[in-house]
Amino acid sequence: MNDDTCYTLPLGPQHPALVEPEYLNIHLDGETIVNVDINIGFMHRGIEKALQQRTYQQDRFLIEKICGICSSIHTLTYCNAVEKLLDVDIPERAKYIRMIVAEFERLHSHMLWVGIAGYEIGFDTVFQMAWRDRELVMELLEDLSGNRVSYSMNTIGGVRRDISKDMAKKIRTTMDKIDSRLHHYINVFVNDSTITKRTKGTGILKQEDAKRYSAIGPLARASGISCDLRKKAPYLLYDTVDFKEITHDTDDVESRAIVRLKELLESTKIIRQCLHLMQKGELTIKVPETVPEGETISRGEAPRGEIFYYVRSDGTDRPYRVKINTPTLANIHPLQSMLKGQQLADLPIIVASIDPCFSCTDRVTLIDTKTGISKTVDETYLQKLKR
Repeated sequence: MNDDTCYTLPLGPQHPALVEPEYLNIHLDGETIVNVDINIGFMHRGIEKALQQRTYQQDRFLIEKICGICSSIHTLTYCNAVEKLLDVDIPERAKYIRMIVAEFERLHSHMLWVGIAGYEIGFDTVFQMAWRDRELVMELLEDLSGNRVSYSMNTIGGVRRDISKDMAKKIRTTMDKIDSRLHHYINVFVNDSTITKRTKGTGILKQEDAKRYSAIGPLARASGISCDLRKKAPYLLYDTVDFKEITHDTDDVESRAIVRLKELLESTKIIRQCLHLMQKGELTIKVPETVPEGETISRGEAPRGEIFYYVRSDGTDRPYRVKINTPTLANIHPLQSMLKGQQLADLPIIVASIDPCFSCTDRVTLIDTKTGISKTVDETYLQKLKR
C-alpha cells in the first residue's frame, strides 16, 4: 500500500446507491478497496419491544411492517410459532394458500432484485423489463389479497382469503408467461457481455468464507452451500411438492443472479403443484385469544434467506418475548470479504448482490467506551435518560 494513495471514503448513511440508510466506511488504495467498516443501526424501530405491548392477533399487522418486500413470510413464520404454542394444526387448504403467497413473494422479490442489479450496472433496459414483468405478480397479489405490499393473508389458525377457480386459472396463465421471461433473463445474465463484464468474477465469496461468516439464502447457495429450509427443514407442505434446491459454485455476482433466477422457475413449479393438490376445505380454525405458557421457535425461507422467530408466552393474550432474526443481519458481514480487492466502481453491484434489507436488520447495542461492556437497553434505563 502507498500512503500517498490511501484514503477513506464514507458511504452513507444517506447515499443514492443505498435505498435505506446505512453507513459503510470504505478504505481505499487508489481505486482498490482494501477494507470496509460496516455500521448498522440507522433504521432501528424497536419493533420487538412493541410486539410485547400488543395481543398476538394485533402483532400480525405490526410484523407485516418489518419488511415491505417479504411481509408474508414474516407473518407466516410468526403464525407457525404461535400455532405451535397453541398445539393446533391449520387446515390443509390454508397451508397450500400460505405456500402460494410465499412463492408469489419470492417471485416479486427476486424480480425486483433483477431490476435493481441492472440499474446498478447502468443497464436500465433490464431494470425496466424486470419491473414490468414483476407487475404480473403484483397484480396477482392485489387480486388475491386486495393489497400490493402488506397482504394480511395469514392469521393465527389459517388464512383470511381463498383462491377461486377463476383466480387459479389466472395464476396458471401468469406462471406460464413468467416462465418464458425467466428463461430470457437467465440467457441475458449468462451471455450478454454488458452484464457479464460487471458480474463475472466480481464480489467473490468463497465457500469457506461463506461458512465462516454464516451466510444464508441465495448468497450462500451461490457459493455452493445447500441451505434452503424448504428442503432442509420442510414446513407447511413443502415436503409434498417436487422442486430442486438451486445452488451454484462460481461464488460471484453472476452466480447470485443465476441462483435467484433459477429459484423462480422452481417457485412457478411449486405454485402449479399447490393449485393441483389443494382440495376444498376450511380456511381457518378457531383459536383462543390467550396462549398457554411456553416457548418455541419457527423458521421460514424468505427470498433473502432464513427468517427465525422465537416466541415466549406467559399464559396471557400478549407475548412475553418475540425475538426476530432476519437474513440481512447474517449476510451483511460477508461484504467485508466480498469487497476486499475490488474496484470502487463495482461496490454498488456487490452490495446489491446480497439483496440487503436494512429496515429488518438494524439492532441497537450500547457499549461503554471506557470498559467495552455492552448493555441491553430496557424501559427503566430509557426513563433514566429522559431530561
